[in-house]
Amino acid sequence: MNTIKKYMLMLFLFIGLLAMSGCKKFLDINRNPSNPQIPKAEFMISRAIFQMANGTSEDYMQLFKLVQYWSSTTLDDRYDRHGMSATGSDVTGVIWRLNYVDLGLNIEEMIKDGIENKKYEYAGIGYAIKAWSFQMTTDMYGEIILDEAFTDPNKLTFRYQYQRDVYERVREWSQLSIKYLNMKSPSDYSGALAGPSGDYMYRGDVNKWKKFVYANLALQYGHLVNKSSFATTYADSVVKYVDLSFTSVAEDATVKFTASNEDDSNVFGPLFGRFFTVLNTANGRISSTILNLLAGGVRGVPVVDPLVSVDPRLSRMLSPTIIAGSPPTWGPYKAITPTKGGTGVPHVLGPPTGIVTAPYIGKYLFSNASEYVIMSYAQLQFAKAEALFLKGDKAGAFTAYKNAIRAHMAFVNRYGMAGNVTILPAEIELYMASTEVAQTEAELTISDIMNQKYIAQWGWAGLEQWCDLRKYHYDPTVFTQYYQLSGSELNANNKGKYAYRYRPRYNSEYAWNRTELDKWGGLASDYNTKETWFSTTEN
Repeated sequence: MNTIKKYMLMLFLFIGLLAMSGCKKFLDINRNPSNPQIPKAEFMISRAIFQMANGTSEDYMQLFKLVQYWSSTTLDDRYDRHGMSATGSDVTGVIWRLNYVDLGLNIEEMIKDGIENKKYEYAGIGYAIKAWSFQMTTDMYGEIILDEAFTDPNKLTFRYQYQRDVYERVREWSQLSIKYLNMKSPSDYSGALAGPSGDYMYRGDVNKWKKFVYANLALQYGHLVNKSSFATTYADSVVKYVDLSFTSVAEDATVKFTASNEDDSNVFGPLFGRFFTVLNTANGRISSTILNLLAGGVRGVPVVDPLVSVDPRLSRMLSPTIIAGSPPTWGPYKAITPTKGGTGVPHVLGPPTGIVTAPYIGKYLFSNASEYVIMSYAQLQFAKAEALFLKGDKAGAFTAYKNAIRAHMAFVNRYGMAGNVTILPAEIELYMASTEVAQTEAELTISDIMNQKYIAQWGWAGLEQWCDLRKYHYDPTVFTQYYQLSGSELNANNKGKYAYRYRPRYNSEYAWNRTELDKWGGLASDYNTKETWFSTTEN
């Protein structure tokens, strides 16, 4: 049994015990002197990191349609239309489960063991993951459980708190993470952290974990562009934390896989096979938004059904159609306009090389051995460019913008090489000199930055992309290729409005916590359109 499979089994057993016995009983068992099973941080870290990929990827199946990374072949797909899961479904509730169950008490115990037994690296990493997880959860659902999350194992109902409170707590946990990451444990845990059952994000490199914490803070502050103090305060925080964070693509936060078998392969790859296949019509079909951006639509008019593009990322990120023949040949790149459905559009899985029908080995970030990206250097450079632009520092923004585009070219070369040809320096320079890239600081617009950031986040950063869309309120002058939905194209329950949140997980909140949900409007049919605090002007 391989490493990840063992950790998944341990996790499922843990969740099963919680369901059968309740949190308190399970923890009592762990402290039974006749059967000592006190959880140790060393045994929790690898499965926690795996869950960062596993949990987000499940919800991304639907969220990718809302942000238009991909679309459905059917006309009435709920998520293409900004709808949400019907009451009774846990679809789009997996990040909720990730935070409160899959990570949940495991992270609490990891932090506790790290502090009490002076395993400071584990305490610091635990707080880093906790801060990231609560940030993801509040950005997905808005108001969430905070103070009462893990305090009383006998509670069945929990109080929600404002998103503003969660943002502040994430900052507190981030500082605690830095505190413990700066402390040296009396014992040497470097071998355990770097081993196959340890930290398979950064192999125990605490400096990179500190950069992870700073990256999460930079993105958090970057969500607050509508606050009155953004230009004078929050923009500086974005720049500060970006500069403290990743310095190159080599420091990106990723979950790694060996692809030696299906259980230890990329959760978005064909071998894992858990989420979608090339035959799946509901997920994975290329959307017109990304194709248009890669086909000349960042600053100009996109070519329809292009065969080539000045942007070298087109052929590395997307697959063209196949023209039948003997032998078959590559055809044009095609995409589905969201909500319109259609056939003949390639799947994101491939094929990446040759003219083949099966088996698909996956393309770009969807190959079996692809690393699952959590945060990237390129993404952060775009966040810096955006903050400097809104602050009024056009020169600084222009420098960060150009650096970010080049960083994403390096990103594609590092992570997306399954069957691809490396983007050559000459191709990069041709693109950088093209009309698709602003050539002076005077030309630079916020749309230039955000459209390029969309490309850099395509295929992985679904929640951060949704934050970008929401904080600009889906503005067509900012996201020029995002397909704007008319009233009839939006889900009927939305009452003509775009989505701003998902409903919390049904099997905990709607089954047990309905009274609290009702206080926040969670029983309304259009609750998903209620704007979240971060995108408002409210301080």
